[in-house]
Amino acid sequence: MSTAQQISVEDLPVACTEIELSAPATELEIDDDLPAPHRILALVRYHTDPVGVVLLDARLGRAWAAHESTVRTAVADAVAEHLRADAITHCAWRRQRISAQPSSITVIVATRGRPHSLHRCLDALLRMDYPQAEIMVVDNDPPDDATAAMISEHFGARVRYLREDRRGLAAAHNRGLTEADGSIVAFTDDDVIADRHWLTALAEGFDADSNVGCVTGLILPAQLETPAQLMLEQHGGFGKGFARRVFDMDRNRPDDPLFPFTAGRFGSGANMAFDTAVLRGLGGFDRAIGAGTRARGGDDLAAFFRVIVRGHRLVYQPGALVRHHHHRDMTALRNQVYGYGVGLGAYLTSALVHDPKMVGPFVRRLPRGAAYAFSGVSARQQRFDGLPAELAGLERRGVLSGPPAYAVSRWRTRHAVAGAGG
Repeated sequence: MSTAQQISVEDLPVACTEIELSAPATELEIDDDLPAPHRILALVRYHTDPVGVVLLDARLGRAWAAHESTVRTAVADAVAEHLRADAITHCAWRRQRISAQPSSITVIVATRGRPHSLHRCLDALLRMDYPQAEIMVVDNDPPDDATAAMISEHFGARVRYLREDRRGLAAAHNRGLTEADGSIVAFTDDDVIADRHWLTALAEGFDADSNVGCVTGLILPAQLETPAQLMLEQHGGFGKGFARRVFDMDRNRPDDPLFPFTAGRFGSGANMAFDTAVLRGLGGFDRAIGAGTRARGGDDLAAFFRVIVRGHRLVYQPGALVRHHHHRDMTALRNQVYGYGVGLGAYLTSALVHDPKMVGPFVRRLPRGAAYAFSGVSARQQRFDGLPAELAGLERRGVLSGPPAYAVSRWRTRHAVAGAGG
């Protein structure tokens, strides 16, 4: 059972906090504006690295002494593993080496009509401890000049502003990729708050192995205050755990019969970075999928898939942490779950269109994949246990709608390009 699944609606709002276990504060820091919570969701770090999430009883108060035993017991194995790794190469030394010879990183934030949320995101990005970063905003088919005005007034030359009038997240990301100066290009969303160590940890991910084409990171909730936010986290959220993983088609191939098609296990688009040359060599993101298109999502999954099947490695690096502001209302959650399904179906279609050599492996895996996607006893569908039944149905309908949505979106994209060329 995940930590989120231990929380009930009656526990809301749940306070979120962080604990640095190597030097804990005497009192937990909790938002004073939050009504009295019953639970505290604590991210536990050791030497700043995330090692686990622990659910605490808020009725015990904020004093560290009241929670210390619970926290240390819950993350004991993870801390021991961290210390074993430190005995080989200490984490502080790794970070110093990264800082001494930093790779240049361009951070791209695509946005549309949400200047307030974007302002919060940029504030966090400009507090990064990384020495060599370019921050770029791509304003996607903006409805007005509010975003451009906000950036000019509050951030000036510290943030590079671009406008991309072709609608779609992939189109915005590709515009940023074309303009990026960094040898690494990182992507996050305007409803995300990046941890201060985010870029350093992403750079560590690229340094973790040879031929790394992509690094993804840990995504935790920024808030758990409403039933919709809790349900999204219980549905699976965005977190992929606290252990670094390396994926490729060779020695780092996981014991997963559906690999590499289960690209959702690699990470999420709100927290991803690529070797710039590798992503450009792959042609960037498929413009026919992603938010803002009929296909609604899947552009990140398609990019992960292509990195791996084209012979590169993908590293999941939990130290690269961001916090995501989940939608607060049920209508938005239903739309999001359906969109995830459409995006999944569209991504799989895109993957086969761009890598036809994978059609044979896909067909051989199809019966098992169908069971994974639609069977009520599959691990994927068990994510919906305890949640409204309509959510599972919405996602399944979305998956089936994905291939035709991709076909329509791809036709529209090619037609628009041809029209522009004419």
